[in-house]
Amino acid sequence: YPPYLLFMASIQGFGQNKRLAVRPCQLVPCVSPWQTPEEIERLTVDEELNDIERAVYLLSSGQDIQGTSVVANLPVLMRQNPAETLRRVLPKIREVLHVAGMEMQLTAAVSFLTILQEDSVSIHTYSHSFLHIILQNVEHRDSGVSNAWLETLLAVVETLPKETIRHEILNPLVSKAQLSQTLQSRLVSCKILGKLANKFEAHIIKREILPLVKSLCQDVEYEVRSCMCRQLEHIAQGIGTELTKNVVLPELVELARDEGSSVRLAAFETLVNLLEMFDADDRSQTVLPLVKSFCEKSFKADESILAMIVFVDPKNFHLELYSTFFCLCHDPEVPVRYTMAVGFYEVAKILNSGVYAIHKELITLLQDESLEVLDALIGHLPEILELMTTVGENSGSESKLLTVPDLIPALTTAEQRAATSLKWRTHEKLLQKYACLPHIISSDQIYYRFLHRMLTIIMTNNVLPVQKAAARTLCVYLRYNRKQEQRHEVIQKLIEQLGQGKSYWNRLRFLDTCEFIMELFSKSFFCKYFFLPVLELTHDPVANVRMKLCYLLPKVKSTLKVPTDKHLLQQLELCIRKLLCQEKDKDVLTIVKRVSMFPHHKNNPPKRCNNCLPFKIYLLLVLGKEGKKSKLVRSQSFSTQALHPKYGNIDKCPKYFFLHF
Repeated sequence: YPPYLLFMASIQGFGQNKRLAVRPCQLVPCVSPWQTPEEIERLTVDEELNDIERAVYLLSSGQDIQGTSVVANLPVLMRQNPAETLRRVLPKIREVLHVAGMEMQLTAAVSFLTILQEDSVSIHTYSHSFLHIILQNVEHRDSGVSNAWLETLLAVVETLPKETIRHEILNPLVSKAQLSQTLQSRLVSCKILGKLANKFEAHIIKREILPLVKSLCQDVEYEVRSCMCRQLEHIAQGIGTELTKNVVLPELVELARDEGSSVRLAAFETLVNLLEMFDADDRSQTVLPLVKSFCEKSFKADESILAMIVFVDPKNFHLELYSTFFCLCHDPEVPVRYTMAVGFYEVAKILNSGVYAIHKELITLLQDESLEVLDALIGHLPEILELMTTVGENSGSESKLLTVPDLIPALTTAEQRAATSLKWRTHEKLLQKYACLPHIISSDQIYYRFLHRMLTIIMTNNVLPVQKAAARTLCVYLRYNRKQEQRHEVIQKLIEQLGQGKSYWNRLRFLDTCEFIMELFSKSFFCKYFFLPVLELTHDPVANVRMKLCYLLPKVKSTLKVPTDKHLLQQLELCIRKLLCQEKDKDVLTIVKRVSMFPHHKNNPPKRCNNCLPFKIYLLLVLGKEGKKSKLVRSQSFSTQALHPKYGNIDKCPKYFFLHF
């Protein structure tokens, strides 16, 4: 099983006034939907509790899966009720994190970052409430957890005032960077120092930060020396040319002669990145001799010499460096091939019109047996493919035609290898990058080799982010496909296999796909092909499908153009009316009541009605007496289309009706 799945179970009728205490549409660890009654009982709480009370209860006495769900939902709680969340929920989370597992720690780091990015509270309140929790967990023994918290901390540093940074972060670094501290603590200190370099004036950096930098550059552990070396570029940008020449350059010279190969490589790459800061004398007397020495050692030690192309005229690449480049791309050691994949785009940019010279190496790395190599390569895959197929004004289509035969099998092989691995994030990223293919290869090639594969992934893969990535890429392919017959076939499959699929999971993915269609296509396209199939899901037997549809209704309504789509608007109103009258699920009913008062889209302001009111209001009235009939005229039934079944009329609701002003 993949590490995360959306747990979409909705258990009705189990115990009076009780419901499974994992809310729908939240990212939580995968559990089996076939739990025993005893296990389900442990996962249920009183449904009458409000969100804050439920969160406190689950953090106090719930299982790990429930606590993780609360932590994942923390940004929502902060938006809805920040004062009570800070007063009651956050202290519980702080307490639980001391003994929490990796999943909850990672979830908390992401939630804290989301709250910061959403500006749910002022930066003063955020630093007072969240900063200490972040600092406590940033040195977690698990490197993955530590890096997640560090990412959040570095984002916080960007927004904090100088005095807060100095007292809460910089001052404690004096002790955290000492040799007596753990390796993880010193590594974290290196990355924080690199971030702080542009936050203070040069004299403060010289007095308080540079001594720590020098100490870490001379650490006994090569990992620390390498990590600090890679931060010297940021520090140099913060202190200016003069201090860089007098302080940073001597440290780089020393690190370039380090006994550890990773330290030497870090020093070499940093030197290359800082070349513009050095004058001609420094380059000729200090930097270039170091480069020459490094290259000699690299050949002897079989290390990567990827940044070397900077010192060679691209016109001479094939003659002087190609054989070395070829060998390194086929090197038996994964770290070497990984480094080549990381820098492949930089080499391609420098070669420019001569980039076709390394086409075979691109194919080799795409088909590499190591997923680490593939993951490193696909970061800039769209840019690399664009260069391969379009660079040069006079290249025409000849280069593109030559590239394609080898490229397509390599791309399909890469996707299949990622799909069969356990590294779903690599698969997700690959599918996202494949959205560039309409700019690279023909529509027919995409249709026969990639488009149907995306549909298969949506229907069969178990990881939600992967499914969503495939859905969006499929929509991009459909957007650029100009053959009506092929378009029609894909639309029909989306509706029949997803929207009308037997699995509620597929129907949920149909709604995700419709969101992407509304994003990428015109409003009229969505209304023509997908509006009615979406409304069909108001009848879905699974509450979670109806709930997701209700969240989507405002976007669906924004695609309508009145009076052209008046008949569709009437059908939408009838669907909402039926939900309000007949919906038995409490959560669905709450959402449909909330969204029934549709706000107009900011890019589609309301037009004035004939009676001069600023916009049309849909007002829900509850009649006082049971059984009293509304006087709504039945709308016409859905117009029949080849892709959609005919939609029947809805019985009049005895308790609710809409008034149009």
